[in-house]
Amino acid sequence: MLDLKTFKSALEQLEEERKIPKEKILDAIEQAMAAAYKKDYGKKGQIIRAKFDLENGKADFYQVKIVVDETIAKIEEEGEEAPARNASHSDAGGEYSFKSDDERVRFNAEHHIMLEDARKIKKGVELNDEIIFPLDPKEDYGRIAAQTAKQVIIQKIREAERTSIIDEYGTKEGEVISGIVQKVERGNVYIDFNRATGILPAEEQIPGEYFARGQRIRAYLYSVEDSPRGINLRLSRTHPKFIEKLFAIEAPEIENGVVEIKSIAREAGARSKIAVFSNDEHIDPVGSCVGQKGTRVNTITQELGGEKIDIIPWTADPKQFVSNSLSPAKVISIKVDEKEHKAVVEVSDDQLSLAIGKGGQNVRLAAKLTGWRIDIKGNGLPAQAGKVLASTDGEKVEIIEPARNVSHSDAGGEKE
Repeated sequence: MLDLKTFKSALEQLEEERKIPKEKILDAIEQAMAAAYKKDYGKKGQIIRAKFDLENGKADFYQVKIVVDETIAKIEEEGEEAPARNASHSDAGGEYSFKSDDERVRFNAEHHIMLEDARKIKKGVELNDEIIFPLDPKEDYGRIAAQTAKQVIIQKIREAERTSIIDEYGTKEGEVISGIVQKVERGNVYIDFNRATGILPAEEQIPGEYFARGQRIRAYLYSVEDSPRGINLRLSRTHPKFIEKLFAIEAPEIENGVVEIKSIAREAGARSKIAVFSNDEHIDPVGSCVGQKGTRVNTITQELGGEKIDIIPWTADPKQFVSNSLSPAKVISIKVDEKEHKAVVEVSDDQLSLAIGKGGQNVRLAAKLTGWRIDIKGNGLPAQAGKVLASTDGEKVEIIEPARNVSHSDAGGEKE
């Protein structure tokens, strides 16, 4: 005898822990009961369904037949041999095509009912409708039928759980999520999110980062994958959007859209530049990101392991934008070629190392931020005046001649 109180409690527990709606669990149970019934008492080709009443624990069984006519199904004449099966069709319940030029299925009295017969049972019935016939309930099932029912329930609950996880984390795609480090294997970090596992590949980690088991970690969710082994959440801490979402968390002005991050250029673990713009002339976009005494930007810098962040005011004027992007270097003059999308920047000798940056990092990030090719010229020393000392091409920087006798140290462009 089924203990309904315990059964309902189990349903509620599954619903709460695995976030599976009770209706889907009941549907899985009904499909399992129908599979068990067909295994022990059904016939080949039958469609059997079950309806379980949660209030009294009673199960009703039905046979379903599909309404067809001669255009859909071919009835074999008595004594007629069954035609050869079409190799391209599987014999699912005895339904297969006769020949390549006859697309009708073989009529099965357990699976089909002719239209004229169906209309004697139910008026107004049409082709491909279903006619339901009640079946006698059974309570005695064999071991194989019980095992079949168990497998159906497990499979359906897993499918429902996967759907639930995809629905939950699909809405979080493109957001920063937090979890606990489960293990580190071959450089990849596996993060536990209770109902799903996130993978932070080695190439998506900030250089120099180390994670210990049990450590809480935040990362950017850029993809939700449904694999045969379960739901995988693909994570990144090097993605430019990671910085954008961290600023949205720290700065309400960005979260509510008053301040926009127009573009981001990032070399994870070393330095980033972000261009910001305010839709309200009374709000300073740079100040909103920096925060009082630098609290907001410092919080993000600590999250990124000390990565330097330059916050640049965005402007539609390409000259001004390129000039701002080379901060903290001060620019003397800029010439732009809009056709070639190229800017030639002139700086004083004491600003060359700041403009170019360590290994060309500052000018490289400026080019990525603005989308412009940038050439940098010196103007003071006779050997360097008017010469292009650094030139960008995509993400590559060619340092044609290093700056000499420069009073500033080349510390990667420290903020003033």
